[in-house]
Amino acid sequence: MREYALTFVIAVAVTHLLTPLVRNAAIAFGAVPPVRDRDVHTEPIPRMGGVAMYGGFAAALLISAQLPHLREVFFDQTWWRGLLVAGALIVVIGIIDDRWGMAPVPKLAGQIVAAGILVSQGVQLLWLPLPGTTLVLGPELGTLLSVLLIVVTINAVNFADGLDGLASGIVAIAAAAFFTYYYVVAVDQGFDRQSYPAMIAIILVGVCAGFLIHNFNPARVFMGDTGSMLIGLLLASITITVTGEFQANAVVHFDSSGLVAFLPILLPLLALALPLADLVLAVVRRTLAGKSPFAPDKKHLHHRLLELGHSHPRAVLLMYLWAAIISFAAVSLSIFDAPAIVLSVTTLVAICAVGLITLPRLRRRARLRAGTGAAAVTERDGASEKK
Repeated sequence: MREYALTFVIAVAVTHLLTPLVRNAAIAFGAVPPVRDRDVHTEPIPRMGGVAMYGGFAAALLISAQLPHLREVFFDQTWWRGLLVAGALIVVIGIIDDRWGMAPVPKLAGQIVAAGILVSQGVQLLWLPLPGTTLVLGPELGTLLSVLLIVVTINAVNFADGLDGLASGIVAIAAAAFFTYYYVVAVDQGFDRQSYPAMIAIILVGVCAGFLIHNFNPARVFMGDTGSMLIGLLLASITITVTGEFQANAVVHFDSSGLVAFLPILLPLLALALPLADLVLAVVRRTLAGKSPFAPDKKHLHHRLLELGHSHPRAVLLMYLWAAIISFAAVSLSIFDAPAIVLSVTTLVAICAVGLITLPRLRRRARLRAGTGAAAVTERDGASEKK
């Protein structure tokens, strides 16, 4: 755990220190686009913060390779080279898009190439759990599903990047939940605690936390597509490689209530439920409207929270809350033999979260009723005076 903690600190520190330098470079480079109609900020803000995030990720990854225990994760493996190269390609694509803009098709092609690089270096789905059995994936099907999952995750995170600190906070919560899950499973079942998914998860938490210091409202720099696509790539890699860590005969049941065996594999996807749901809703909404699925609009979940009357920071914190509810409920169901208690607590917290979401509307109604009542009293008083 000490080496994980050190890796986390390195990721936070390097990302935090690089971000102001990248911000100044983005301004000099001209990566400060004008405010668009769908934006929620009112002044131009430099992008390309993902360059600093890549620097923090690369530094933490390469330094962890020199630590006594974590270096075992790198032994006779090529995944880390694939992750660095694929991440670098995503960053280059993001820089081009943040500075000059990029059409959806070339951007998607670049994402597919980056995903292909990652898969070619061993980051690939090996099997999928099904009710009562396990589906072993062949090379072709495994490659196809891996590339598809990476591209979908990249775009899900990219779609969620609409408010100051939103994408980085949600991904940090998802990665923290996954690290917690894997580490508890490793300790309880005697698995190797030093592993690719756990290490990338803690690095991802650190990178997002280091950048969030500069990105929370009011943001001084945006990660842009450079950063959102990068952290989506890293999160997808965690999702995929868990299948290599938990072999089919080692999927763990911590409960006695018959919970589905594949819940541990679905954990990272459940952690991403919010941006994935937003992505699906956006695609359906735009397709039904006769628009391109990539056409921007102002109807994302975070936009709707602002329309309800929430402030910018409060809307972001509410999105954090829902991400944490989904992520850590999944973790708790996976590791505790008390599903009824977990579901009860989760339901109670979710009800409170719904109440917080509707609070501005309830306040407006209360003020409206109070105003109507005051006007009625004033009218009665005026009528009495005339008499």
